[in-house]
Amino acid sequence: MQLPRHHDPIVAIATAPGRGAVGIVRVSGRGLGALIEAVCGRALKPRHAHYGPFLDAQGEAIDQGLALHFPAPHSYTGEEVLELQAHGGPVLLQLLLARCLEAAAQPDARSGLPRLRGLRVAEPGEFTERAFLNDKLDLAQAEAVADLIDASTEAAARSAGRALAGAFSQQVDTLRDRLIELRMLVEATLDFPEEEIDFLEKADARGRLARIADALDAVRARAKQGALLREGLRVVLAGQPNVGKSSLLNALAGAELAIVTPIAGTTRDKVAETIQIEGVPLHVVDTAGLRAEDDARDEVERIGMQRSWGAIGEADAVIFLHDLTRAGDPGYDAAERDISQRLPAGVQVLDVHNKADAAADSAATLPPQALRLSARTGEGLDPLRRRLLQLAGWQAGSEGVFIARTRHLQALQATAEHLVRAQQLAARADAALDLLAEELRLAHDALGVITGRYTPDDLLGDIFSRFCIGK
Repeated sequence: MQLPRHHDPIVAIATAPGRGAVGIVRVSGRGLGALIEAVCGRALKPRHAHYGPFLDAQGEAIDQGLALHFPAPHSYTGEEVLELQAHGGPVLLQLLLARCLEAAAQPDARSGLPRLRGLRVAEPGEFTERAFLNDKLDLAQAEAVADLIDASTEAAARSAGRALAGAFSQQVDTLRDRLIELRMLVEATLDFPEEEIDFLEKADARGRLARIADALDAVRARAKQGALLREGLRVVLAGQPNVGKSSLLNALAGAELAIVTPIAGTTRDKVAETIQIEGVPLHVVDTAGLRAEDDARDEVERIGMQRSWGAIGEADAVIFLHDLTRAGDPGYDAAERDISQRLPAGVQVLDVHNKADAAADSAATLPPQALRLSARTGEGLDPLRRRLLQLAGWQAGSEGVFIARTRHLQALQATAEHLVRAQQLAARADAALDLLAEELRLAHDALGVITGRYTPDDLLGDIFSRFCIGK
């Protein structure tokens, strides 16, 4: 159901802030004809680019550019849309925006009424929200618009493009259709119990359920890969002072991001950088060196260590970096054990032994699967990258991956849980068809949340408020 504000005509600058060769001002609403004539000085042929002046209230040209008119419903929003493509100066675009608002409020010479009553500046994401509300996009496709804009890697951009094209939605809709067919059979049997048909056997309900569950597992696997491309993996570099955390961050990033000195405790606060490995974004955080809090040299170092432990608690994975040149030193080894015991139980920890170039004889003392590297020379970085991808759950060569969000994974998880309960009910000799029908309905509804068929308004508001203005 559309809220009253969704009926207001809206206008916004649709290009990113700053200077550029071209900037766009976009208007969406109903009955744009009078506004078009006021700003462009003439009517526009639908879906044709018209070059000419954009006029101020005195008929003087604000700029020369292209104007396009898209009649409803053949537009991005499903409403009438006017697009003004001007030179991309911030001041100029603000003038065009103000001129649209001014012209809309002024009376039309023929009717005496405002040319476009109620025109206002669009809220973030409101153009795409209207595209969703007018059935131009489903919710997963609408979210893919923002994900395509925000993509931090080529793989993420391609996956968002697949989702925008409907790859994810099509798979969800196929699952929904199969669930609908099964629900119809179950509920028809509930309506006509006197026929005494062995529904579970003759309709192959158990087989249908199993095949739907298998198809759902395949969709979930692709969605997990897509969510990884969108969200990435938060990796924290942890360890004692001067074990080479900053050097490793610089080596992974291929740039001098963190200050590196032989002085222990050089890093006092978190330093973060996003890198990509095979298209998967990894948000790597270098932290202050860890030691017993009583051993902190000053208040600044103590605060830095507190922030390090906070970052570790929020991490998806921790690279616990060890210094091969100090292995065997009693004080160093005792601190290693203390840090290891304090690492959160729910966080994946990858033990990495650094400074292999300065401790060439260390290989014999390490476990066979231990990661041994030199952040200074780059030796061992490739095995570390591969291990990080394994920790992330990335499957190399994944085909047809579409971008996905945490809420999509949660909806798919809920669907899977309802299907498991449905299978348990169907497996019973005295299957309760009413309970089976309810579990299938709940699974159906959970899938509908992904594409927006059963989505509460407050969730819509949260989703679209994160878009940029003008999109």
